[in-house]
This record gives sequence, C-alpha cells and structure tokens, in this order.
Amino acid sequence: MKITIINSPSIIIFITVIITLSSCAIEKREFPVTQQQTTTYHDQVTTSTPQYNRKDWPHWINADGDCQDTRQEVLIAASMVPLHFKDSKKCAVIYGEWYGAYTGKTFTNPSDLDIDHIVPLAHAHRHGAENWTKELREFFANDIENLIAVSNSKSDKASHEWLPPLKSYWCEYGKRWERVKEKYQLWYSEQERIILNQLAETCFE
Repeated sequence: MKITIINSPSIIIFITVIITLSSCAIEKREFPVTQQQTTTYHDQVTTSTPQYNRKDWPHWINADGDCQDTRQEVLIAASMVPLHFKDSKKCAVIYGEWYGAYTGKTFTNPSDLDIDHIVPLAHAHRHGAENWTKELREFFANDIENLIAVSNSKSDKASHEWLPPLKSYWCEYGKRWERVKEKYQLWYSEQERIILNQLAETCFE
C-alpha cells in the first residue's frame, strides 16, 4: 500500500483532532446538531466574497449606555466572586475570579483574560456574513452568547482546526459553536460537519 505524506499544517491539525476524538471513551448522547443541519455547507467561498476587515465589525461597544462595554459585561457575568471596580462608577473591573474554560485554570486579574468569539468574526464573514449590514455585524460581534472570557484565544480558527486544550470542554464548545451558527444561519464546511458529528458520537454526559 502506498502512503502519501501531505505536509500541510491545516491537514495535520484536522487529522489530529479526528484521531484524538476517536480515542475518547464513547457513550452516545443527544447533541444539538442534526445530519440535515450539518450538511448545509459550501465547499468554498466564491471569488466575489468581499474581503474581511475586522474594522467592519465594531466590538466592545457600550450598547446600553451604562459605561460598561461588552468586554466588561462579559467579565462581570462570568466572575465567580464579588467584583472590585476601578472606581465608584463601576465602569471597569479590576478584580474578580474567572474560570478559564479552555484551560481549566482560574484567574483573578482581568488583564490576563481575552474575550474570545466562539465563532470568530472572520469565520462568520467567510460562511454567510459577507453581505451583512453594519448593524448586524455589530450585533454579532457583541453577542454575549458568542463570547467567553479565556486566557488564550484561537484567532479565526474553525472547529475542525482548533478545539480547547481542556478536553472536558469540547462537548460544550461544540454545542455553543453550533448554536451560534444556527442562530445566524451561517453555513458549515465539510470538515466542520465531520468534526461536529464526531463530537456528537463521542461526547458523554
């Protein structure tokens, strides 16, 4: 049998995730991804797709006018202990306690945390959001359902290219990824479909 080695970082990452998932203890469970949903995808982005520009996605806005921007809102919602603020206006958090779901580590300094988009902005742009209005792009970029306070972010990698270092969070990560994509009717790539179906079969209660 002839074996061909493909020296491609994206292919290696994809194969590694598949192998790791296959080695997990398997116990069938319900998962919010159906075959019909995950087969709704495009194999490639058309050449007419406008180029992604992060500046087109306004984020960390103060949507409700209370002086706390989206980053602060996420930190406030996620803290496991009472918060300390910079001053009496309570616009900026300076101390709390946060569990980093990607790593399992705990943090008390908000400066050690990034606010990560579960479904990255660039990924959304390439999978159905390229012609969204500015208002919808802003809403997506600041949607709490798509945000998480973590100690490390994944750049714009998709679910088939990156999963959290903490394997016990993989199931929840997959569920959140799928919920956001369904909420905004973003399409799935073939590789996403494979990984999400793998998660559906290997995640356990």
